[in-house]
Amino acid sequence: MSTGTIVAIVIIAVVLIAIFAFALPRMRAAKQERQLNRARGRAADGHREVADERMERARLAEAQAKRERAEAELHQSRANMHEQGLADDQLEEAPEPGRFDREQEREQDRERTS
Repeated sequence: MSTGTIVAIVIIAVVLIAIFAFALPRMRAAKQERQLNRARGRAADGHREVADERMERARLAEAQAKRERAEAELHQSRANMHEQGLADDQLEEAPEPGRFDREQEREQDRERTS
């Protein structure tokens, strides 16, 4: 082999080593960035799922609260009617004082046994 060939091989080897020395860290950094982006996406998706579940539970709780409020307003208006003597024909259907507490306790007992 001639000296020129050896020098050319050495120069090519040095150039390849230099390319690998600069390219490999950048390739690793790009790979880490892609992994980090995937992890961020998974974390964001997980948080969105939890948020969606909680929003749905909140919507259901709001709907339940609306129903309870409407029922309470209905009972309040019936109480006002009874006080004014406008609903004497419905006295038999009126709940007894304290009856609600007993019914609520029974419901809680049923929930505990279920």
